[in-house]
Amino acid sequence: MDEELIMMIKYLRLPGLAENLDHYLESAAKENCSHIRFLKSIIENDYALKKENSRKLRIHRAKIPENLVMESFPFHHQAKLNKKKVINLYDNFDYMTQNRNIIWLGPTGVGKTGLATAFLIQAIHRGYNGRFILFPELIELLYRSLADHSEDKLIKTFAAYDCLLIDELGYVELEPVQVGLFFTLMSKRHKNKTTLITTNLGFEKWSSFLKNDHLTAALVDRLTETSHVINMRKCVSLRTKLDNHIE
Repeated sequence: MDEELIMMIKYLRLPGLAENLDHYLESAAKENCSHIRFLKSIIENDYALKKENSRKLRIHRAKIPENLVMESFPFHHQAKLNKKKVINLYDNFDYMTQNRNIIWLGPTGVGKTGLATAFLIQAIHRGYNGRFILFPELIELLYRSLADHSEDKLIKTFAAYDCLLIDELGYVELEPVQVGLFFTLMSKRHKNKTTLITTNLGFEKWSSFLKNDHLTAALVDRLTETSHVINMRKCVSLRTKLDNHIE
């Protein structure tokens, strides 16, 4: 093996080529490949390897707590859920290509987080970056950022995610400064990025935790302007269904 050639390949960050160079050369000799076919094969293999490594890194950085995908969602337990609408949104993928938000409304346990996670994972698989975060955790991070004056940097970080999933919106009451920071973040993402939200509260009740009627109205107006809304308020708890099935 040509050590100098391997060194140059590693410098160019082509790990697949560095690892499999001998195999490629042996295969090319056996199959009597043309130079063009040989080069194309090497490039395609390294491209696929880099794409897969990048996808794995994006999944890791998204901090998704559970790998929930659309194929495993128990639609047969949710007769009140508009399956056709959900699948069409998922397959059309316009929530990413057109920066459309999706908001899931419904009680605890009906599968809102599972569906939202499936949409986030699909976006990451297709080359976008994303992040999963619980609403209370996001609010706490925003609040703590005030202590060292890093709120602008933090908001910029969360505003930059192509797809941001905010889970369990509405479980905590906010201080006025937290409401302002959250509104600033949502304003920066408005029409620029995709935000996925799950909540057990209808829009009419958001003022109960935001504690600001004016900002609540403005936030709901901006979110719903570019959002698909999935109404799951009449759906049943999957936890009850699955527990009964196990018994």
